[in-house]
Amino acid sequence: MTFQRTTEEDSRYNHLEKMTVKELLVAINSEDKTVPFAVEKALPQIERLSEKIIKKMKQGGRLFYIGAGTSGRLGIVDASECPPTFGVPHDWVIGLIAGGDTAIRKAVEFAEDSTTQGWEDLQAFQISEKDVVIGIAASGTTPYVIGALEKCNANGIITGGITCNENSPLANTAKYPIVVVVGPEFVTGSTRMKAGTAQKLVLNMLSTTTMIRLGKVKGNKMVDMQLSNNKLVDRGTRMIMEALQILEDEAEFLLKKHGSVRKAIDAYNERN
Repeated sequence: MTFQRTTEEDSRYNHLEKMTVKELLVAINSEDKTVPFAVEKALPQIERLSEKIIKKMKQGGRLFYIGAGTSGRLGIVDASECPPTFGVPHDWVIGLIAGGDTAIRKAVEFAEDSTTQGWEDLQAFQISEKDVVIGIAASGTTPYVIGALEKCNANGIITGGITCNENSPLANTAKYPIVVVVGPEFVTGSTRMKAGTAQKLVLNMLSTTTMIRLGKVKGNKMVDMQLSNNKLVDRGTRMIMEALQILEDEAEFLLKKHGSVRKAIDAYNERN
């Protein structure tokens, strides 16, 4: 199959500047509706990579996301949300972006074009065969990402990839590629749109499924979440009230005493 970047093809719409606000919104929404169906087609690929992540993390490994631009930022967002949501250490899921932390807010020119920097960035974390590295690139051609995965492959590290172009260099380099073909963007080449949405959905699925299988959710509740604000303290209190059938004051006392929903419930059950 010849590699063809569908994410760079001309938009199905033209003369955008002549559209009304309503016409623009309806058209963008119409395109966005196609993304979950594209992700659905990739579910077998997502399952295969998820199984590998879960196995490695149960053995003490870590999960790395590596990308550039929008793709890198999406990986960092997903990684940064795992500790507060699931109460895991900050070094369990790590997001890396070409250009370093500066690139999270401001593009760093040509940072994604290095074929060696991605591997160097991973080495700073003493990357090993215990870990899993997922390259994220809508185009599937980012040198920073592909170079890193090639070195991971050579060192026996499991590699995954999230891209939106079939038969791309990234899809062919990653041992467990996830290819979500979303087609041309509403604004030609603006892969922060449908491609970015697809990547975010896949990342949600990978990390959430992994954390559930690692025991970080009970029933359907985030019992290990960090109590970092009043909203979460209130949520945790209600979770304890529901689980133990006790009044709010007692539930809140238990939560603040033990520091997490899980610990509060376990302590109450041991005592009673």
